[in-house]
Amino acid sequence: MTTPDDFPQPDSAPALPQDDNPNLAEYAQRAYLEYALSVVKGRALPDVCDGQKPVQRRILYAMDRMGLSFGGSNGAAGAKPVKSARVVGDVLGRFHPHSDQAAYDALVRMAQDFSQRYPLIDGQGNFGSRDGDGAAAMRYTEARLSKIATLLLDEIDQGTVDFVPNYDGSTQEPAQLPARLPFALLNGASGIAVGMATEIPSHNLREVADACVALVKDPKLPEEDLLALLPGPDFPGGGQIISSPSDIADAYRSGRGSLKVRARWTIEDLARGQWQMVVNELPPNVSAQKVLEEIEELTNPKVKSGKKALSQDQLQLKASVLAVLDGVRDESSKEAAVRLVFEPKSRTVSQQDLITTLLAQTSLETTAPVNLTSVGIDGKPVQKSLRAMLEEWITFRQSTITRRSQHRLDKVLDRIHILEGRQIVLLNIDEVIRIIRESDEPKPALMQAFNLTDRQAEDILEIRLRQLARLEAIKIEQELKDLRAEQARLEDILGSPASLRRLMVKEIEADAKTFGDERRTLIQHEKRVVAEVRVVDEPVTVVISEKGWVRARTGHGHEASSFAFKAGDGLYGTFECRTVDQLIAFGSNGRVYSVPVASLPGARGDGQPVQTLIELEKGTHLLHYFAGPLQAQLLLSSSGGYGFLAQVEHMLSRQRGGKAFIGCNEGETVCAPSHVAGSSGSVALPEATHVACASAGGRLLTFALAELRQMPKGGRGLMLMGLEDKDTLVGAAAYTRSIRVEGTGRGGKAREEVLEIRSLNNAAAARGRKGKAANWGFKPQRIERVE
Repeated sequence: MTTPDDFPQPDSAPALPQDDNPNLAEYAQRAYLEYALSVVKGRALPDVCDGQKPVQRRILYAMDRMGLSFGGSNGAAGAKPVKSARVVGDVLGRFHPHSDQAAYDALVRMAQDFSQRYPLIDGQGNFGSRDGDGAAAMRYTEARLSKIATLLLDEIDQGTVDFVPNYDGSTQEPAQLPARLPFALLNGASGIAVGMATEIPSHNLREVADACVALVKDPKLPEEDLLALLPGPDFPGGGQIISSPSDIADAYRSGRGSLKVRARWTIEDLARGQWQMVVNELPPNVSAQKVLEEIEELTNPKVKSGKKALSQDQLQLKASVLAVLDGVRDESSKEAAVRLVFEPKSRTVSQQDLITTLLAQTSLETTAPVNLTSVGIDGKPVQKSLRAMLEEWITFRQSTITRRSQHRLDKVLDRIHILEGRQIVLLNIDEVIRIIRESDEPKPALMQAFNLTDRQAEDILEIRLRQLARLEAIKIEQELKDLRAEQARLEDILGSPASLRRLMVKEIEADAKTFGDERRTLIQHEKRVVAEVRVVDEPVTVVISEKGWVRARTGHGHEASSFAFKAGDGLYGTFECRTVDQLIAFGSNGRVYSVPVASLPGARGDGQPVQTLIELEKGTHLLHYFAGPLQAQLLLSSSGGYGFLAQVEHMLSRQRGGKAFIGCNEGETVCAPSHVAGSSGSVALPEATHVACASAGGRLLTFALAELRQMPKGGRGLMLMGLEDKDTLVGAAAYTRSIRVEGTGRGGKAREEVLEIRSLNNAAAARGRKGKAANWGFKPQRIERVE
């Protein structure tokens, strides 16, 4: 039987109110919400102040208390590492009552130099590899804190942060670590909570320190100056960021985005004109093993589930890769963390062709998400901008310096108080000895005789005789002098915000000088490589049936009557284009789907349904088609009376599921596209100058094409024609001199009428008007351009 103890429990969740008659829905909702908040704040998200998740913070604090630091107040320099199992046991027993494997996994990650930009743990033994190999069991590995961990732990005992009870109240643990630099940005973080996630990339220490110093000196520092100091992430494995500076700035400004990253490589020249491409830096979260698996899938593809043979796309990809690549091998070693060698098919293969193919088809070029979500200084998990994260850490650091200074000042004042009492003793040593010898209660007597406090009198009674020597008086005088100078300095820091800022800047610059290093990741804007399969450019005629069967026949000038179709099917249209062009299919849901003409089946037989070349959503069907060059401009419209202009290249999608492009309200449908310029069927047409719109109610409106606008990202568009209640737009056609209106007359008989320029001019008005009633004698269903 399952009990509540079988489920993971939150670290600390407020108790639900007791109610004699609880509402189950409300109780469950609140219970889940409290659990979700506990997971978000207690496990998954880092704190913006110290950059650590609770399990990481507990591991570091436990190791510090075990004396495993490099030189903190609790550990000697060069402390010997201990078994990881011992660390995990101490963490579980004292602070983190969860899975030992979860704690060990967190410890391992903090020791991996390929996972964290600045590892906080110095691991001895097998701690895994960037190829996905796991770490050895905790009984085999050893660990101690790394030197940079002192930036998190050195001030832990100086009153800098609050301590809270551990899970069972037996001891205390820090709510945060007194980080001397913003580790949330230095090492980044990755986590998934309940309804929230974070993906903070790592950054270079020197650049982060410079940005912090600049913000401390000038809180109103312009955004451009801040991004000049901190231009982008710095990943542990290097690589290159190819996103534009504006894209990086947008991600930092909003706290969310995606950066384009790619590997870095060199070309090594060999004997007899041979050469090879060597990749020595990989993008984040990409391993050499992953790249090898992708190449194996490309060169030796498997038949997809439910299919009987390899698809045309798989065969084309295989051919394109094998045309430039002969072999690949992984030569990574201790001397070279990453060394992937790619050998070209022959020395005559273009270096750029090989590079382009590999970047387009493998993870050598990919994207890195940015999601700056963290637990703020107010305890709330929020998605923050880069500037907000730096400002919150600066506020936290000011607080820790203030608390540290006050903590030290209290100790200094206490010590001065003690030494002042000892000075009185040394000046009246004989009298003090007499009082102690003769008095039954020497403490009150000393307090009364020399006007001492209880603290001073207690210290005098506990000092050793050797501390009454004359030399000791000189030492006390010198120590008092030093302490009073320190008191003045501390009081200046606490009383002057400018002094506190100067101290903060000085400490940040000192830490940057000690722990800073050079940037590993190159930031250089490049265009993203697009996968291209080389196709012979030749004329072809795309034939589409009314039921959506498509085929391509070589050449132009074919008679429409020469094409045969299945029983009950007929011709939708023919498009004379070229093999390098695209077929665009328009769905009833407003999505557009693109298929390269080169991948269409040949003219033998009836062809292939377009639905098999794309992925349609359930309940969606294809309405219209167009095939032509990327630069072809179309007029797109919907039955709601709206439309806009777009080019074929704007409608392309790398996904088989297409892209949402034409906005339609409920009950509206997509009208047939109209070609604005170029060829249409077998007739070459000049660029259109006007637009004609026809409604189902028999109205016609024409206006200048210039009244419309281009919408590269799609949308609903502008109002083409004002429609009366229950009337709909049957189509809009761009034209130069004439259009054709098709429909059905009495008895369902097909009818059509060609309108010349004079008739069209009679219906001219501004865009968005209702137009004029047309006496066609039939109900219009379609409108298309003639010339």
